[in-house]
Amino acid sequence: MRADARGGEIVNPSLRLWWLTAGALAGAVGAILWAGRPHEAQACTDRFEDYILCTGAVATNTKVPTDGVWMLDYRAGKLLGTVIDRTQGKIVGWAEVDLVTEFNLPPRKDVHFMMTTGMVAQGQAALYVAETTTGKFGVYSMGLRPDGQAGVMIKRHDLVLFRQGPKANN
Repeated sequence: MRADARGGEIVNPSLRLWWLTAGALAGAVGAILWAGRPHEAQACTDRFEDYILCTGAVATNTKVPTDGVWMLDYRAGKLLGTVIDRTQGKIVGWAEVDLVTEFNLPPRKDVHFMMTTGMVAQGQAALYVAETTTGKFGVYSMGLRPDGQAGVMIKRHDLVLFRQGPKANN
């Protein structure tokens, strides 16, 4: 390095370019690492007597994160789902699925449901429902109604056996 007429140092232009390139490269690597990290599902599940409650994201608008609420009602054999209208702070209305029909449960059968949510896409959770007596496992999501009406609908993606149910006594 050499000094200019005023006594200040003159920095080599190729050295400035090297530092600029190194900084841009470090920033790009940091952005890729930050964006590529796994995003955890932010959900909560609770139960009380004959009810289970879960929350999870619902993709109603890609620019506005929306929280969905799932409630499983053992007594009625229903899975209910709704979202909260963020502008009004009100529940939009309940969508429902008849789990007695969905899981082909006999009337007055002692059943045991478990459920939780998980993140399947940015801003969209799936609900996982297991019925431990029959060994059935369902995957659901909630979204806007396709008919343009206000509210949401519940869509079943899959319903499978995770194990064989109990054998009947002959």
